[in-house]
Amino acid sequence: MTDRYAVIGNPIAQSKSPVLHSAFAQQTQQDLRYEALLAPVDGFVEAVRAFVADGGRGMNVTMPFKDDAFRFATRLSERAQRAQAVNTLAFRGEEIYGDTTDGVGLVRDIVHNLKRPLAGRKVLLLGAGGAVRGVIEPILAQQPALLFIANRTADKAAALADAFADLRGDTRLEGGGFEAIAGRFDVIVNGSAASMTGELPPVPAGAWDADSLVYDMAYKPQPTVFMQHAAATGAGTTADGIGMLVEQGAESFSLWREVRPDTAPVLAQLRAERGW
Repeated sequence: MTDRYAVIGNPIAQSKSPVLHSAFAQQTQQDLRYEALLAPVDGFVEAVRAFVADGGRGMNVTMPFKDDAFRFATRLSERAQRAQAVNTLAFRGEEIYGDTTDGVGLVRDIVHNLKRPLAGRKVLLLGAGGAVRGVIEPILAQQPALLFIANRTADKAAALADAFADLRGDTRLEGGGFEAIAGRFDVIVNGSAASMTGELPPVPAGAWDADSLVYDMAYKPQPTVFMQHAAATGAGTTADGIGMLVEQGAESFSLWREVRPDTAPVLAQLRAERGW
């Protein structure tokens, strides 16, 4: 019997996950079917239970259900506990295993695909919501010289930095308001919701230069407003989150199937489809 997997969200029609996982399955010769599942905003648990009852083996979880998935899982990975969110579920008998692969996906895209090491570098992380919380641990594992978390509400960023202080090692880990951003950074990652609404986070001039990578976790058919602004104001390299999407998907696939697909051809396919 063909194993069933799905991505669950609301909305969900825009999801690239079925394309990714179908390509991964073909590449690794895995017998599975992967679909997109639209669930009512207040019907996550019922939708997942119905999927499992119908033979579902695993799920990716997207907005607005990552908090629901965190609460629904019966066992959590250490990184999911830290992130307080789940984007991957594996159904193993009576156990519902929850993990988060977003941070691993981000770091792998930056370090492996974009060839930008984080070790010893200065990293600026914009936002203090769930998307940012989910990537702090993997970034700290790379041991940057500085990780500064900036948010419109300074106290929220500072609290987030404090929550991960035990993992900082030799990294200088700080959090504060946008007005506290000082100096130039090697890598700037936008994890705020600004790009989804077409707004610009108020990053002061001088935060990036021709040697910096400005990265937006969001991905759209065209470069985000933040990417366009960064390119126009001196950033040497800009990138969106399509590579993060592919890499986090590969991490989920590896968790489910115990085989890691080659992400390069899938990422190249998605980039070619967008034409930029």
